[in-house]
Amino acid sequence: MDYGAFLKDNGYICCRFVIINLQATNSFMKKRLLLSVFLTMMILPLMAAEGEGKQLFTKPKFSGFAMASYQATFQGGNNSNSFDLRLVRASIEGRILDDFYYKIQGQINGNTTTLGSSPRLVDYFMEWQKLDYFRVKLGQFKRPFTYENPMNPIDQGFMGYSQPVSKLAGFSDRTGMHASNGRDIGLQFQGDFLKNSSGRNLLHYQIGVFNGQGINVKDVDERKDIIGGAWVMPISGMRLGAFGWEGSYARKGGNGVVSLRQHRYALSAEYKKGDLQLRTEYIHSTGLGFATTYQNSANASDVTIKTYTDKDGNVVENDKSDGIYALAIVPVVKDKLMAKARYDLYRPTASSVAAKTNYEVGLNYRFCKYLEVQTEYCLTHDRALADPDYSTVFVQVSIRY
Repeated sequence: MDYGAFLKDNGYICCRFVIINLQATNSFMKKRLLLSVFLTMMILPLMAAEGEGKQLFTKPKFSGFAMASYQATFQGGNNSNSFDLRLVRASIEGRILDDFYYKIQGQINGNTTTLGSSPRLVDYFMEWQKLDYFRVKLGQFKRPFTYENPMNPIDQGFMGYSQPVSKLAGFSDRTGMHASNGRDIGLQFQGDFLKNSSGRNLLHYQIGVFNGQGINVKDVDERKDIIGGAWVMPISGMRLGAFGWEGSYARKGGNGVVSLRQHRYALSAEYKKGDLQLRTEYIHSTGLGFATTYQNSANASDVTIKTYTDKDGNVVENDKSDGIYALAIVPVVKDKLMAKARYDLYRPTASSVAAKTNYEVGLNYRFCKYLEVQTEYCLTHDRALADPDYSTVFVQVSIRY
């Protein structure tokens, strides 16, 4: 992969960016779109700053992480256990002309049933960061929805993101969207302002416009998602916020484009100080989903709508869904050992039908900042199953580099 070669000739700045798109589907269109965006963002400021004596580039920083796990599920006659190479990520980041921050991040999945989606590009963006109160980000990156979504998979502390975030923020989304790690392609504005006497900002806002189709996929219905949020920080470490999402998810079937409206909101609260984390979020969604998850070209044209039935076989309305989680991660030994617990509920019909609740407890041990082991026991009550109660034991080793 050639991340960039920059030449200066006869007073003009030229830029060459050769990118290998890590996702096979629509690879040419995605490369052309992303290439055009970044050429525009990079060439214009470089030309404008010629002769000003500014440093064009900082030294690129390479980093990443890898996660491997063991999981055993005890579910009556359907017990299972397996080692899993969850994922490996590698990224490059840096600055151009001090004010422009860029990041490119790729992901390789381990043993999965959809190997065609790995490896893939997860992040590819640039952000103008000259002003604290007004920053502009363009490319592919995390949607500005919920506190948990933008968190690193290691830092969020549990065996996976909470169900409400996973289903309603673009991970394994209820719409049937392909796994997108909470990301999309778009443009975002954000900032922090209203400093107190100690210089700490009290308010934050973020709002963006996105394709609405997830990562590495162009828009289908030519409509855009508007996603945003704001929070107040009354004391150090505390955030109280709200988020909104208005948009659609679409597929093109045999009879044309089918677009499913999505209206979502989230209410969030968090207190974080060092290794201490206390966080809760409630998320509500209005909008239907497709029955199949987009994993290949056949799924992309399947416009069958997902339905649910109650225990008597009656079809239940499912245009609404919601979920809530509450967690605590508490340091036992400073910088080393943390105890954790999480309550995690998701209701795909905004009722008890098919509701799934996880009760989780565990310990995380950090050998150093580069190596961490996370352990967990989870008791699940899943009303969609004939035998709703089962348990899971989870152990994960994570390294950073």
